[in-house]
Amino acid sequence: MNLSKKDEDSGNLGIFYHLDKSTVLQEARVFNESPIVPRKCRLLLTKIMYLLYLGEPMATAEATELFFSVTKLFQSKDIALRQMVYLVIKELSNIAEDVIMVTSSLMKDMQPKSEVIYRANAIRALCKIIDASMLPSVERFLKAAIVDKTPSISSAALVSSYHLFPPGKDVIRRWANEVHEAINSKPSSLVGNASSYLTSFSSGASSYSSLPSSSNISQYHALGLLYLIRQHDRMAVTKVIQQLAGGGRTGFGSSSGSLRNPFAYCLLIRYAAKILDEDPNSRQQMYELLEAWLRHKSDLVNFEAAKAICHIKDVSIRELSPAINVLQFFLSSQKHTLRFAAIRTLNKLAMTHPTAVQPCNLDMENLITDQNRSVATFAITTLLKTGNEASVDRLMKQITGFMSEISDEFKVIVVDAIRSLCLKFPSKQAVMLNFLSGVLRDEGGYEFKRAVVEAIFDLVKYIPECKEAALAHLCEFIEDCEFTKLSVRVLHLLGVEGPKTSTPTKYIRYIYNRVILENSIVRAAAVSALAKFGVSVEDIEVKKSIKVLLTRCLDDNDDEVRDRSTLFLKLMEDDESAEKYVKDDSTYPLDVLEKQLVQYINTPGAVEKPFDLETVPKITKAQAEAEKSRARSTDVTTIQSIGITTTISPGVVSTPVINASRDLTPTPSGLDQQQIYAQRLSTIPEFALYGELFTSSTKPIELTESETEYAVSCIKHIFKEHIIFQFDITNTLNDQLLENASVVMQPESDDGLLEEILVIAAPKLSYGQPSAAYVVFKRSDPQEYPLGSFSNTLKYFVKDCDPVTGEADDQGYEDEYQVEDIDLLAGDYVLPTYVSNFSSAWDNLGEEGQVVETFALTAINGLKEACDKLIGLLGMSAVENSGAPQSTSVHTLLLSGMFLGGVKLLAKSRMTYAPSNGVTMELSIRSQNLEISRFVVGAIA
Repeated sequence: MNLSKKDEDSGNLGIFYHLDKSTVLQEARVFNESPIVPRKCRLLLTKIMYLLYLGEPMATAEATELFFSVTKLFQSKDIALRQMVYLVIKELSNIAEDVIMVTSSLMKDMQPKSEVIYRANAIRALCKIIDASMLPSVERFLKAAIVDKTPSISSAALVSSYHLFPPGKDVIRRWANEVHEAINSKPSSLVGNASSYLTSFSSGASSYSSLPSSSNISQYHALGLLYLIRQHDRMAVTKVIQQLAGGGRTGFGSSSGSLRNPFAYCLLIRYAAKILDEDPNSRQQMYELLEAWLRHKSDLVNFEAAKAICHIKDVSIRELSPAINVLQFFLSSQKHTLRFAAIRTLNKLAMTHPTAVQPCNLDMENLITDQNRSVATFAITTLLKTGNEASVDRLMKQITGFMSEISDEFKVIVVDAIRSLCLKFPSKQAVMLNFLSGVLRDEGGYEFKRAVVEAIFDLVKYIPECKEAALAHLCEFIEDCEFTKLSVRVLHLLGVEGPKTSTPTKYIRYIYNRVILENSIVRAAAVSALAKFGVSVEDIEVKKSIKVLLTRCLDDNDDEVRDRSTLFLKLMEDDESAEKYVKDDSTYPLDVLEKQLVQYINTPGAVEKPFDLETVPKITKAQAEAEKSRARSTDVTTIQSIGITTTISPGVVSTPVINASRDLTPTPSGLDQQQIYAQRLSTIPEFALYGELFTSSTKPIELTESETEYAVSCIKHIFKEHIIFQFDITNTLNDQLLENASVVMQPESDDGLLEEILVIAAPKLSYGQPSAAYVVFKRSDPQEYPLGSFSNTLKYFVKDCDPVTGEADDQGYEDEYQVEDIDLLAGDYVLPTYVSNFSSAWDNLGEEGQVVETFALTAINGLKEACDKLIGLLGMSAVENSGAPQSTSVHTLLLSGMFLGGVKLLAKSRMTYAPSNGVTMELSIRSQNLEISRFVVGAIA
């Protein structure tokens, strides 16, 4: 019986299945026997390796004793046994103590007169044992091994050097010439026979067969190490690429280039793509090299070059064309791997350049029936992104038969792609809606059904023509839905959209069926949906019917259902209460509410007062849903990419590349951003006495150009009596270290309304690592709100430093850097807020605090630009979807906000636009304080 295979019938899982660690350690005494029995020792070493790979815990004392027992096997001349010894030594070196004692034996095997198989394995084992301090003592051996003509020895030395590079940078950087020589070495077939890694497991001594090697894999290892040595010198990397790129133009193995290994070419392509991305000046030169590699004789190189071109930022259709031609050719390849790689790359490209991928549509349609379901799924989703309106019907027919053959995971991807296509071609909504309703009736898990329901929800939201048909399909779905969450969501949608349809009564029967047949959670949701019909539908007969149904629910077994029924029956008798609690379209952002509640609980003494819900800003339900949709779209993009992040190094050790953002400020959503600012400022003790943060800048103000030595941006934080200017500073020079960096602010006018009371410097600014400096002003009069401009100078202490190691000189000098001015505007004192009923809020404020002014904005071209400018100047929030003008000539913009001190503020701007006169605007401001209204209007003037 073959013991190396699993026997399902007998339950035998292999020769080592029942191994016990204590038994193996006892058997290790065989290593002390004389003479050594190679076969017996090899078997025991294999058992040890098996236990180590399974993660069997081994105490340090046990590992140390075992380690030194294994080292006694160096006396044996059996090649196969010695190979196993090297492997076990490498694995035990991380657990055992005093492993450095075996260094002399390993260095003896590294001598040029030793067997080839000894030398390669000894180098690998030695580099697992030594540290950076011992590297100089073996430097001579490793440099000689790197340029050795035997590929196995050269590769062992190169890979070991690669792994030793992080702790031993200074030593290994001196080996650049030897590494370059290894790249340019002649093919092993021309200089002699190289030795194979494998050997026959004969018991005889020193019988090792040599076989010629033609892989040239040492070039791949050498190029990876050379890049690691020179990665911080862009000019040196560019020079290496130019020197080695000769073979890319004429084919694999051409005499015009020194590279003969396709993996080495792939590394070179990745380095060229990185240079292209980082250095705009080299874009054309690097692109020409990538385009030339598309004609290489190796499919691997062709694909890598095509993928690199597809990932270029701001790539044009003309630049993509050669790469797409190569990928299109791979689509018809007989190799599954090539087809999969090509279709996955085209799928990702179709998200940003669908028109460029359209020439491949015919080839991709042939892949829909591919035996590999992953390939077929990518083909379907790519076609749904690139297809035109005429091909939709044909695609949907093909997908219908395809869906039953794939797993739920792939079904979700297909459904999301169909949702995007339907929004792209609304006229085809009937075909796609029928498809979605069909798959909704099929068997499937929660995630699949949720994806289909979400897709139908989007059709209801964005394509009004299909609303009633979509709602009908959802009604049928909840009749036999096994997922409570989905039933609740569908009932909620029916309650929101059903009353708006032409015949709302046809949905009531489906909703009430849920009250009779479902669990308590669904029954409660159904009661809420019925109440929305009772409140929103004007028909008196419908209201009476809803009251009858809700009255029946008062006898329900569940408390929640009874309580909801009682509440909604009461609300239906009071129109004002129904307007407030049922029809109100506002909600609270849950993340902001959560953070304020946590802050309330954790603040000493705060619980003595009730939590003030007025301090939590309101948003529309549409805004909340848009945020969810944005997150969902991000998730879908991640799923559909199904890509593996590409690294540019051939080994497992990676060196991080600094790519620091120039903005310290996170930018999730506006409201959540304010909470992040508040939390961040609360960690600075000097700001603890300033009270709660009122508002902050919606986005950082850039004070420098992107190409300058130092990137500086500013965020304004407004407190009750203080104004904090936060300067986020990034040092973009890798040969300088800045210390004690601060900003000197000089107000344009010296009216005494602002007093500078505190300056906090950024203690240290290393290359690419952003830090913040602060300047704090106090308003001398709480009733005054100063405006004006500030000139700014960045002052710091600069030290020169090594660009590679980052080590700074002891000596330095003071220097300064002028940045752009900052304006303090009226909008900086305003917090954007939301009102659900602007007309009612406008009337409630009255005309006592109203100011009306007319402005002629001749320099503004269009109502949309005028709206954006006004929102930015006033710092208020557009409500009732008035921020996007529907007309090009007339528009009314409605704004809501809260002025510093909790003063409610509303604005109404009537605009007209004519190309000859620009925008004419009548701006009305209402607030609880007439002086504040005048102050805000004065900001426009």
